[in-house]
Amino acid sequence: MLIARLHKFLTAPADRTSRSRTIFWLILSLTFAAVYAILGMKQAFGGEYIVQDDARQHVFWMMRFVDAELFPNDFIANYYQSVAPVGYSTLYKLAATIGIPALFLHKILPLFLALISSYYCFGIALEMLPIPMTGFIASLLLNQHMWMTDDLASTAARAFIYPIFIGFLYYLLRGWLLPCLGSIALIGLFYPPYALVAAGVLILRLLNWENGRLCWSRDRTNYLFCSAGLGVAFLVMLPYALDKSEFGPTYTATEAKKMGVFAADGRNAFFRPNPIDYWLTGRGSGIFPKSLFTPVTHCAGLLLPLLVLFRSTFPLADRIHSKIWLLLQLLLASLGMFFAAHATIFKLYQPGRYTAYSLRIIIVLMSAIALTLIIDAVCLWASTAQKSWDLKSLCAIITTAIIAIAVVLYPCLVQKFPTVGYVEGKMPELYKFFQQQPKDILIASIAPETDNLPTFSQRSILVAKEYAVPYQKGYYSRFHQRMNDLIRAQYTPDRSVLQNFIKTYGVDFWMLDRHALTLQYVEDYGWIDDFDSTPEAIASLKQGKIPVLARSITNCAVFQNQILVVLETSCIAKLTGI
Repeated sequence: MLIARLHKFLTAPADRTSRSRTIFWLILSLTFAAVYAILGMKQAFGGEYIVQDDARQHVFWMMRFVDAELFPNDFIANYYQSVAPVGYSTLYKLAATIGIPALFLHKILPLFLALISSYYCFGIALEMLPIPMTGFIASLLLNQHMWMTDDLASTAARAFIYPIFIGFLYYLLRGWLLPCLGSIALIGLFYPPYALVAAGVLILRLLNWENGRLCWSRDRTNYLFCSAGLGVAFLVMLPYALDKSEFGPTYTATEAKKMGVFAADGRNAFFRPNPIDYWLTGRGSGIFPKSLFTPVTHCAGLLLPLLVLFRSTFPLADRIHSKIWLLLQLLLASLGMFFAAHATIFKLYQPGRYTAYSLRIIIVLMSAIALTLIIDAVCLWASTAQKSWDLKSLCAIITTAIIAIAVVLYPCLVQKFPTVGYVEGKMPELYKFFQQQPKDILIASIAPETDNLPTFSQRSILVAKEYAVPYQKGYYSRFHQRMNDLIRAQYTPDRSVLQNFIKTYGVDFWMLDRHALTLQYVEDYGWIDDFDSTPEAIASLKQGKIPVLARSITNCAVFQNQILVVLETSCIAKLTGI
């Protein structure tokens, strides 16, 4: 009977089926992971000047590993190097020693991270419900999520959460101590905040719920894992706790609330007046990431508690292993760190980071199990049909087909898949111009294109929007001052102000949008609204005062196109009498 064979193929437990069938589903999982990664790499290698948005922050400085003369005394590069986790920067450094440049590595890493994540996700799903198809669905949903958001493609430190933390959960469920401890160490080396979540999970596993009350676990293995895991977490986190960075400390909550950049309409909006936004959905501050139900098929996970409740209709629920309680432990550990991060604003970084990745892992596994229970129940119901082909069989086939299409073909319904935030530089001649200049030059500009110069030209910039990270006082206060000084100098009618700025910062080139010295440009360029010197510039332009810099555009331009003009400051000095 067709339905019986379909039922057996899709939902036969791993302990009742051949090993080859499990391998089939695993290979299928890895195949989809590879296909999605290749589609992402196709975008990444689609041109000479392409980079993932966030990689412009986290990867550009690693070009120093190939050429130590790049970014000399660069304030921005030094900051991002200082905050990069040890394991993350070491990986890129090792790659550089064997001739793999940072920008190339950042484009191919997602393939390997996706395959590792898929393998562990498949394994965890089988530990919770020993149905190979469940592992396939879980890994597929995870990959679709990873390639519809930018975490994985960024290959920033957070990209390593998926393979390393999911690996930790897998080894914990399997009871493999040494790999589990190794995973905790790697978490601390690549994404330290989640080492605290891992520690919380280990602590929660010491508790059991028996006879309607909490009690201590009777499993000695839990105590071994907890004590050893906490020891490893302590050792790997100790250097971060003792680090006395020149860019610290972090802003306090009182200080941050006075800063426009953290206001509801600020670039790094955090303090939102609506409590629902602030605690539940706000980026950085809320429990739930907006991409939690990306793809939409993740919504199936919300049905799991209901399906388990009606286990008579969904009998496969009886085969769900008690290991699924790990999901609750993960949720509670993440919530604990979420509230701890709120209580110590920014000292533990953004609170939402502690729940975002955990909830995504949880919902992926819940969705995979829920969809498996539904498919099993429908096929089981149809198998009671009196005939080999009747309405029940048709309903079962249609239902299974709809689920399969929704899960497997969902990316086809997405306008752009993968949607991973790659940025393409549109001014190759500009990048080549700066590449031809000495390696120790400094470029001053507030133009949006400045964001791309460190990555595509490998030259230092004074400031740029992409690098305006406002969490550590030692960095952002200096960044803020630089930005104020730059705006003031760019729009000042006072020759001495321009003179002092160029000498103080040692600026070699000044890059301007062609309409940068107009009142409309300043009023419309929203990013500079947070800086004190912007109102001064607006007032000066409204009074009809002409910026000193305007006198140099014609005679000091060393590069120009339809959008930008680059001025040489040595020429500006001669024209303005500096």
